Parts: sequence; structure tokens; C-alpha cells
Amino acid sequence: MDIDAAIALLTDDLLLKVVSFLTDGSDRKSFRATCKSFYRIDSLHRTHLRLLRPEFLASLLSKLPRIVSLDFSVCPRIDDVSVPFIVSSSRPIWTRIKRLTLSRCTGLRHHGLEALMRSCSSIESVDVSHCCGFGDLEASALSCAAGLREVNLDKCLNISDVGLAKIVIGCPNLEKLSVKWCFDITNLGVQLLSKKSTGLKHLDISYLKVTSDSLRWISGMERLEILKMVGCGLVDDMGLEYIGKGCPSLKVLDVSRCDRLSTSALGSIIKGHCCLLQLHASYCFSDLRLAISNQFMDLKKLNVLRIDGARVSDSTLGIISKTCRFLSEIGLSKCRVTDAGIVQLVNGCTNLKVLNLTCCSDLTDDAIFAVANYCQGLLCLQLECCNLLTERSLDYLASRCFLLKEIDLTDCSGVNDIGLKYLSKCTELKSLKLGLCMNITDKGLSYIASNCFEIREMDVYRCAGIGDDGIAALSHGCKKLQKLILSYCSRITDRGIECLSSLKELSDLEMRCLKNVTGIGLRKLATGCRRLAELDLKNCGNIDDSGFWALAYYSQNLQQINVSGSTISDVGLCMVMGNLMRIQDAKLVNLRNVSVGGLELALRMGCARLNKVKLLASLRLLLSPETIYALESHGCKIRWDY
Repeated sequence: MDIDAAIALLTDDLLLKVVSFLTDGSDRKSFRATCKSFYRIDSLHRTHLRLLRPEFLASLLSKLPRIVSLDFSVCPRIDDVSVPFIVSSSRPIWTRIKRLTLSRCTGLRHHGLEALMRSCSSIESVDVSHCCGFGDLEASALSCAAGLREVNLDKCLNISDVGLAKIVIGCPNLEKLSVKWCFDITNLGVQLLSKKSTGLKHLDISYLKVTSDSLRWISGMERLEILKMVGCGLVDDMGLEYIGKGCPSLKVLDVSRCDRLSTSALGSIIKGHCCLLQLHASYCFSDLRLAISNQFMDLKKLNVLRIDGARVSDSTLGIISKTCRFLSEIGLSKCRVTDAGIVQLVNGCTNLKVLNLTCCSDLTDDAIFAVANYCQGLLCLQLECCNLLTERSLDYLASRCFLLKEIDLTDCSGVNDIGLKYLSKCTELKSLKLGLCMNITDKGLSYIASNCFEIREMDVYRCAGIGDDGIAALSHGCKKLQKLILSYCSRITDRGIECLSSLKELSDLEMRCLKNVTGIGLRKLATGCRRLAELDLKNCGNIDDSGFWALAYYSQNLQQINVSGSTISDVGLCMVMGNLMRIQDAKLVNLRNVSVGGLELALRMGCARLNKVKLLASLRLLLSPETIYALESHGCKIRWDY
């Protein structure tokens, strides 16, 4: 039986089942490209669509009948003018849309937003995070969608209590709300929220200038399950006592960086919520006293605990080990812990999947041996700046933790090529960070590349021993690589960058200060890596305009670029800013071959798309007011570098 006949025997139900198991984007793309039947099945299965160009929306929606979620976050051309065209071209289809992601769509304002909300009669979730210019008018536009259950307003800097009131009154079914960094929202807004949104289950008020009075109102929300209040510096112990006595449904609490809290406040939370599943208290308490740590005995269902930055004794870790048997994640970054403490912890918490030991500089191989021995289901291990560890630690991990997917070894001086040879046995690795590991060479990377085919992210920042041969090995073995940091690896030349051109999935590349890379290398990279979305070329002083012309022609998916300190000229910069239609973030500092006139022209060519641009502060008085106005009127945030 030939393959076409075999495929014909598969029913749609079976093929849809197959597609449901394909979670990786590249796998889905390969499935889609196999044959027309597979393409049709993928179209029937897909429910989410991420738009790059709005003019193709109508034709795409007609081919994808089950789409209910649209993401415009990488579509800088959407604005009030384009919305009527977008909506009118496929009006009946908009009624089925339930989720809209409009994050960083700074060109959109209240007229366009209101038109979208009224068109999406079934809308349940909207994300307008990082639309810094959004204010109360835009909040009023959102309130037109009475069926909204989830609203993300993170960093909508101009929304005040008035705008929040519009949303909570107009959207009575709210279950999830995030107002992180909305600095104009005060206790008054939170009070109204607590009275009107009685069904709220998830609330994020991080970095607001609210006081403990807000927590008094929040404590009356009987259905609230998740409360995040990171960096609320005006909240004191009284606020947590309110939460400890209220919020009967609370399962997740994040009080990280609330620096006015004491450990006694933490005790009131634990006492009032013994069924808490997650407790995040990073950089909040300097010392977890034994009297407080004894109360962890009540948190028998806890599965996530983050106490980064606190002084944690061996006895405290022993108590956690004995009582929190379901713990799957613990954060101990910058905690002064010992080998004995870690041994006690993992002896009881054998279900750990994520362990953060960043900057726990007193730990030795003995601690990692215990981790590997007791926590064999470990998925993520962070060991940055643990300088007493040697290659033996990696041998222990590789021989027991076969499921390990992420490991951070940044600035671990004991890591060498032999250690990477051991680590290569962890064939499920997806993220490997080796920045500042001065004792690794191309040989070590070749060990990884020969066995770890699933790697998506690699960091070899300032690894002086890495050169073209190591990059060639990575390019040959790690075909799924998506993010790569090569900055300050001065031995890399055009040959190494040319090897990268075979990585079709590469989307994020940082290659700062690679002095031996020229326009030839950048041309090869641009022609091969068509998915590049973020590119950092800062201080790559030998790349001439020929490389940037190739970039402008081939890299149509670029959204962020840093050419600061490069030799790009007026013509090259205008080509880049004019041709790359998806650029949203550009860093353009210290461009010695670019004139003020050339910079102005380039900025005007890209002003309709740019969300952020970084410029030298001395240019503030040299650029024309019209250019600066053109940028800011399109919602672009200018960062002046001094």
C-alpha cells in the first residue's frame, strides 16, 4: 500500500487527534505542508491566529473556520484608520471572536477600539497591555463589551480610577483583571472594583501606589483565587492581616518586593489560608525566622514557594521538606543556603520540577548530587554564579535527571568541556545558558550539538573559547534553535555566521561586538534565516551597508533591531527603516556615519510602525520638532541615551 492510500484511510477524527498532539510550531508547519488533506485538517483544528499584516485577515479567516482568537501584537500597522476596513471585510466572522490580543498596538485609540469591541459580540478576553498612551477614553471603549471576562491593562499609564470604574460597571462578568503599572489607579478605584466585580477570581495590582486600605476591600472578595501585588511598597503588615482573615477562596498570593512587610505578616497569611497552592515572597523578607518557618507545617498542599533573597536556615528547609511534600517548584535565588540545607530539602521534596539556586555561592557538588539523586523528575535547574560546582555536578545530573529541559550555568567557572560532554546525555534539553563560562571551547559545544537536538535557546555570552567550529557544530546538530546569544565571542567570523544561515527556526540573535563579522556574514544570515524577529548588532563595526541592504530585503519578519555603534550609513539606515514593515523597536545610538538629515528621513519612514526608539540625547535639539511629533503622535516612545 502506498503512502497516499494509507493517508486516505485516516478519518478526519483521527487526523484531528494527531494534530492535537503537535504542540511545536515547526511540527505543525511540517504537518500542514505534507499534503492537501493535512492542510485542510490543520485549518479545521486551528483556533488561534497571529497576524503580521492586517490586509490578509479576511482571506485567512475565510479559510480557518474555527478561529476564535486573534493576536495583533506584532502587527504595528493596525490603527483607528485601518479598523473599519478590517472589520467590514469580514464582518460576520468577527461575531465568533472570543479573544483579542492588542498588546503594544499603540496606533489604536478609543474610536478603533470601540469599533472592534462592538464588532466582537462574543468577545470574552482582551489584552491591551503596554499600550502606554491608553487612558480613560480607551477604558470606556472596552466597557462596550459587556461580556468581557478577562481584561489585561498592564502599563496603560493614563488609565485612572475613572477608566477602571467604566470597565467594572460596564463588564459585570469580570473574572480576571490586571492593572499592573497603572500608576493612576488608587485605593478609590480598588474599592469600587471590590464592590462591583464580586465574581473576580484573578487580580493583579502590582506596582500600584495603593495602601493597606485597598487590601481591606480586596479581602471581602469571596471568589478571589489569585492575588498578585508585586512591588506594592505602601502596603504594610495590616494589609496582609486583612487578606489573612478574608479571601476564603485564595490559592495563589504574590507579595514579592513588598518591602514594608515583616515575617509576622507572612504568618497571618499562612494561618488564614492553609490550602494555599502558591506563595511568592521573593525579595520581601531578609530572614525567615524559625518561629515563622514552623508555620509552613500548615501548608500541606503548597506546590510553588519562592523566597528568593531571604536568609534561610537548614532547619527551615528541613521543615519545608517534611511538610510540603507536594512542592514542585522552589525559588532560593540569592539565599545563603548550605549543602546540608539542600540535602534536607530534596530528601522530602522529591517531586521538585523547578529549582532556582541562582547565586547560592556556598553550594558544592554534594548539594547537586543530592538534587540529582532525589529529584529525578527535575525539569529546570538554575545555578548561575555557583562557582564551587565542578564537572562532577553535571555528571550527576546527566546520569539521573534524564528529563531535564532547562539549565542555567551562567558564570559557573567550574563548567568545562568534559562537563558539557556529561550534560549532553540530557537529550531533552531545550534551554542551555553558558554565558561567562570561560573554560568551555568549541569542543564542548560539539558534544552538546551531537546529542541535544531539541535545544531552542543557547547562551554563550562572553565565552572567549567559542569560535566558528563551535557555531558550525550547533548549526549542524541543533536545527530547532530559536534564540542564540553570541555577544562578545570575538573569535567568531563570517564563516560562523554563515553556518547559522541553515537554522530556519532562528528568530532571536544577539551578536554584539563581533568585530570579525562583516557585511558578507550578515548577507548570508539574512538570506537563510527568514524568521529573524529580533537582531542585536551593537558595536559590530565591520559590517558595511551591503549587509544592511540584504537585511532590508530578506528579513521581513524583523520586529526589533539594534544597530547602535555600527557603521551603517544614511542610505543603509533608510533602507532598513523603510523596507522592514514590521519594525517596532529600534536602537539607533552612536551611528557615526549617519547624518542628522539621514536619521530624520529614516525615522519618518518608520514612524507609523515604531513603538520604541532609542536615540542619543544630544540629538534632542538637532532633530526637528516635526519629526519628534510624528513619532510621538503614532504612539512611539523615545528613549534618550545620555
